[in-house]
Amino acid sequence: MLSDKLQAALNEQVNYELYSSYSYLAMSAYCETLDLPGFANFFRVQAQEELSHAMKFYDYIFQKNGEVKLKTIEQPILGFDSVIHAFETAYEHEQGVTKRIYNLTDLATEEKEHATISLLKWFIDEQVEEEDTFNKLIKKLKRSIENPAALYMLDDELAQRVYTPPTTTV
Repeated sequence: MLSDKLQAALNEQVNYELYSSYSYLAMSAYCETLDLPGFANFFRVQAQEELSHAMKFYDYIFQKNGEVKLKTIEQPILGFDSVIHAFETAYEHEQGVTKRIYNLTDLATEEKEHATISLLKWFIDEQVEEEDTFNKLIKKLKRSIENPAALYMLDDELAQRVYTPPTTTV
């Protein structure tokens, strides 16, 4: 059984993952306005991934006989100066998610809640991948800034990304 404090923290993460999904959907919409469908696809897939992350926490709370408390999701950032700005914003967001996961892990460790620690290990590994992906894409974007052909090649590359749902949510 989850402590009230840990349950509340996990609920906050459910809501933050939903906000993350909403944020990436806003970034996808921004890229659509620039006629960059590959970039839009990348962020749309990212939005789907974040929704699955929210559901992973959601399902876990119920597995532990807890209660999920959904809250209002705040409006995401809607305006960006450039595609690079959108990716830098996403990278900063993922760094913030990593800190949140670490804080949850610290709390679960303090409470000796080993099942939650096991769940969070998956998220720690996921965050390494998320930050690396955004960091590499930002570097590619910066190299292509003066070369529209390179930008469109990257757009074509990102158009190939597909969402693969996890086999289980927990």
